Amino acid sequence: MPIAKVFLKESQHRVRQSFVRIVHDLNQLKGEIKLMDKKFSFMLFAVLSLAACQQKSATSEETLSSTPNEGKILYVTHCAGCHGKDLQGTSATTLLKTNWNYGRGRGQMQKNIKYGIASAEMPAFEHLLDDDQIKAITNYIWNAQGARPESVTEIPPTLSTSDYTLHVEKVVEAGLKTPWAIEFVNENRALISERGGSLKWLVDGQLDTTAIQGLPIPHTASSTGGFMDIAIDPNYVENKWIYLAYSQTNGSPDDRMAPALTSIIRGKIENHQWINQEILFQVADSLKPIKGNRWGCRFMFDRENHLFFTIGDMALAMDSQDLGKATGKVFRIHPDGSIPKDNPFIHTPGALPAIYTIGNRNTQGLAQHPKTGAIWSTDHGPMGGDELNILKKGANYGWPIITYGRDYNGDTVSLLTHREGLEQPVVQWTPSIAVCAAAFCESQLFPKWNDHLLIGALAYEELRLLKLENDDVVEQEILLKNNGRVREVIFGPDGALYLLLNGPDMLLRITPDTQRQLG
Repeated sequence: MPIAKVFLKESQHRVRQSFVRIVHDLNQLKGEIKLMDKKFSFMLFAVLSLAACQQKSATSEETLSSTPNEGKILYVTHCAGCHGKDLQGTSATTLLKTNWNYGRGRGQMQKNIKYGIASAEMPAFEHLLDDDQIKAITNYIWNAQGARPESVTEIPPTLSTSDYTLHVEKVVEAGLKTPWAIEFVNENRALISERGGSLKWLVDGQLDTTAIQGLPIPHTASSTGGFMDIAIDPNYVENKWIYLAYSQTNGSPDDRMAPALTSIIRGKIENHQWINQEILFQVADSLKPIKGNRWGCRFMFDRENHLFFTIGDMALAMDSQDLGKATGKVFRIHPDGSIPKDNPFIHTPGALPAIYTIGNRNTQGLAQHPKTGAIWSTDHGPMGGDELNILKKGANYGWPIITYGRDYNGDTVSLLTHREGLEQPVVQWTPSIAVCAAAFCESQLFPKWNDHLLIGALAYEELRLLKLENDDVVEQEILLKNNGRVREVIFGPDGALYLLLNGPDMLLRITPDTQRQLG
């Protein structure tokens, strides 16, 4: 081998070893300055890491990607100082595990390496490594696992929480395909929506596989379009009205270029047939996006029997601030579709009169506090910046003028997280957990949880209990993790907690184990 090549290889090796030592020293430093301001210590750690990595990358035009063991070499160089050279962990957690707290998909793992996890004090590597190098590290970690991170984790029969030992029952394990929502019409009967465009009855705990006929065909060219939430009229016993949100188009349902947007309808079901359909909210084609995404939609009837519903921004962020556009809003109507006279924008020229709040990116959860009557909502951020909000009539929640998140490609959405006149979230989650459905507990089975909020998460596959004091979240407890995307959270007439999961597609029933109560 030419002398220059030998020197180059030795130089690279020395720099790599120096970098590993620097990272090790930085970890010790990070521990020693733990009494310092947390944000400052993390920023110092990230800046010094950046400087060390830039020294390494400046030694040669030849990159580590040319070696056969690229992923392992890159991992040892950049990650072993915290996670151990054999992935067993040192100052940071082991990477040989089955419980992945920040998403278990390969794509999520790559995002975590590229953009970092600020809450875990993991710096971003987007300016140190290119996408191929990040992919190589991901593949190395991925292939080292005994069980693939995306493998479905068996749902445990019991769960231990700070308040209860919970019994978990699999009510429906087969026959559902991407279930979105469930609503009980009485103690023995519930209706389940499937995103692909189906409604099915659940009768005495058994899924009726005969789907309801005569329903509209949703626009499914978008990966997230289809049937969404359903609601049962507060006076269902007398009037039998059922409410449905779906992705509607006047074009072909499978045409990606067809204008489409969330529509709100109601109808009745007789003998598995959808009848008496009424359109409650639907905009003209000129207001429907093309190739849109993020449809919403979650329903909620308040104590006055107003129907609230949500529509996502459909990837048209600034339209969330436009009162003449339906995207990125929360709406309020009467059950028949008429507009309440005290809606905040009913007298604003050019505004859609059903609008209740604006600047909502993609609200996936709505719940009314049992005591205060305040309406709480969960909103998907982009990459980071998921939000828990309390909705105020006529308020602006800021998207995309303010946000704690970044765009999915890493670009900055806004440099602002605060601005006068724009609402701040009660809680924001960065990285995004993909917060979804929300339900306040009002159950005789869970007295310790009453007046507290349960939320589901899609990407992080979680059920969380948020304990509240006044309007503050004082504690978050993860009750279920990595058993599927938690799409729906609802308490049934029997007081039990019901969850709809996606991947695997199933319905769970959760109750306290009365034989194994805690404290």
